[in-house]
Amino acid sequence: MAGISGVAALGGFSLWAAINQNLRKVTILHTNDTHSRLDPFPPGDPDYPGMGGYARRAAFISQVRRNDPEILLLDAGDIFQGTPYFNMFGGVPELKLMSLMGYDAATMGNHELDNGLQGFSKVLPYAQFPFVSSNYDFSHTILHEKIMRYLVLRRNGIKIGIYGLGINLSGLVSPALFEGTFYLDPVEVARDTETILKNRFNCDLIICLSHLGYQYNHQQISDLKLSGETSFTDIVIGGHTHTILDTPVVVNNARNHPVTIVQTGYGGVRIGMIDVVFDKNTGEKFVDFNTKKIGKNQ
Repeated sequence: MAGISGVAALGGFSLWAAINQNLRKVTILHTNDTHSRLDPFPPGDPDYPGMGGYARRAAFISQVRRNDPEILLLDAGDIFQGTPYFNMFGGVPELKLMSLMGYDAATMGNHELDNGLQGFSKVLPYAQFPFVSSNYDFSHTILHEKIMRYLVLRRNGIKIGIYGLGINLSGLVSPALFEGTFYLDPVEVARDTETILKNRFNCDLIICLSHLGYQYNHQQISDLKLSGETSFTDIVIGGHTHTILDTPVVVNNARNHPVTIVQTGYGGVRIGMIDVVFDKNTGEKFVDFNTKKIGKNQ
């Protein structure tokens, strides 16, 4: 199957769709690093005045879902920490509201463990969607068998594989809070997991929910580095570095096929939208991407 190709403008995208009758489309909405921002930022905020808020995000998601009930809704981690809501309720309202919005999956950011493994396990039942983490080995902890290694879903007849990668917790989270958790090399795990999703499950589209970070000026693994080391991953939905990618970054993987990298900044002030169109006869894929600002005038 061909890798994802970028579409420069909706005009070209629509023309391609108009002349090809063997098409199926999957729309992916995604967030990252929302950091317990249930309410909008205050009007006087220097960066995001009046922007964000779970209610506005929910309204936008509902609007998109009315036109396409088959959307996929994903989060790339750090749902918790950042406002008194988390300090008071430990993540319960965030997970309840995301469940009402119809999230399909999320990966774990480092702040999901700010109340430790026990704290996360306590609130996890409020999430009516799975957490997917492939390179945190929780087998010797209270989270054993509560976190999925990968997930396979279908949308509009397209089989979609999803896996998650988290950043090394050492130096970010107190060791006592993740005691018993083993950190596995994200590149090796990505290669193993994407191969399972491609060859065992025959996935048409493979998505990595990454909380590794977009890019660093040192040797730490990042979304950019990871993408070049993979073979079957099509899209990396990133988090951790609060990077705003209003247009996606496309890099070639180990097979010289393109990988699309996206991230929507911080605090829930943006939501990403990816349209992936498939030609089921040829296996060719095209992508169109944009970010939507969640503000007063949406």
